[in-house]
Amino acid sequence: MGVNVFPAASGGASYSSQPPASASSVLLDGQLVTATSITTSVTGTGAPWLLYANGGGTTTITIAGTPYTVTAGSTVGTSAYTGSQSVTISSLPTFTPSTAVWTSSNAYTSVQIGNVNYCKNKFFLPPFGSTTYLTSSDGVTWTSNTFPASVVIYSFIYGVISGTGYYLAPISNFASTSFYYSTNGTSWTATTNPQAGNYQGVAFGNSTFVATGSNGTTNIYSTNGTTWSTMSMPSSSAWQSVTFGNGYFVAVAPGNLVGAGTKGAYSTNGYTWTASTLGFSQIWNSVAYGNVNGTTPTFVALGDSTNGYNLANYSTNNGSTWTNSTVPGSNNYTSVTYGNGYFVAVNGTNTTWIYSANGITWTQSSSSTSTNSNVAYGNGIFVENFSAGASTTTKYMGSPATINAYGIYNGATVRA
Repeated sequence: MGVNVFPAASGGASYSSQPPASASSVLLDGQLVTATSITTSVTGTGAPWLLYANGGGTTTITIAGTPYTVTAGSTVGTSAYTGSQSVTISSLPTFTPSTAVWTSSNAYTSVQIGNVNYCKNKFFLPPFGSTTYLTSSDGVTWTSNTFPASVVIYSFIYGVISGTGYYLAPISNFASTSFYYSTNGTSWTATTNPQAGNYQGVAFGNSTFVATGSNGTTNIYSTNGTTWSTMSMPSSSAWQSVTFGNGYFVAVAPGNLVGAGTKGAYSTNGYTWTASTLGFSQIWNSVAYGNVNGTTPTFVALGDSTNGYNLANYSTNNGSTWTNSTVPGSNNYTSVTYGNGYFVAVNGTNTTWIYSANGITWTQSSSSTSTNSNVAYGNGIFVENFSAGASTTTKYMGSPATINAYGIYNGATVRA
């Protein structure tokens, strides 16, 4: 009886338990260690399956679109399956935004900090006019670190190129061409980029890093993690936010420095860009990507709706065209992210926040958050930070994913 381990378990060990008495073979086994979920295919023989899970929390195993909830240490039976079936195993706790609340954490510092980012299993708060930056593995407990120079950095980004992981930190300074990179997130190497600028947006995809900002048409990209090259955006503006998803980079503009507009852009390689037009004119602060229900790749753009429009934009064709959607309240939505099945946006107008399961229909929550916030998602946790002057506070919402073992067994076709 063969055993298929997916993904490869650390140390080469198999995580299969002894198959239940009513099982005839092991179809799949493994452990969620470095990711909150995996998707693969499993072939059935016409018998029901038996699903097993164990670990720190509940595991959701979705087969051909049907979810099964497996509590720790239990076995759950399924319908009969024949042929290849798509299977997703997730260790994420169920997130219910209507009842979720933001909780203060200990990331309080006497210096201003940049935007919160999630990079390779850690949250980062970059330095902003000092040498202090913060890291957290769970979004709750933070550790202070020292950057090699006093700089302004809005965002860190992480990506893997040719098997090597890089953290990149573009500097926001029109008078400096410095930038930093790291292979471990703690030791940083200084080098230069060909274009000084106010870099605020960062993204990684297709083995390419992209940094955008209030630099007119000229921004930068890197295909090796250590050096940057210049690239041209379709028009001169403050390209404040950029993201990657479904094989595309998508950027929105303008930022607060140049007033309202309708400019967007998209690219497959990060350096050749095509213009797009957002649905109406406003200050577009943030763009995020989410694969809604695993079937609908969706980009969402939000900004300052205090102009009375109460509108956002979404795109289901990789940022080439945009459609208006309604958001509750006239607020300056400063940041949006996607995680655990929801887009979540925070604002700089009051202490409410909004969420959406599809990027189209939005609901406002009355639970308190901070204002002028940035938000990021990772490992089951949403983290937002508020930084102004010489102070920074953070809050978190949700529950972290757990390390869960799983097994999928073929039910008996013949039993004595």
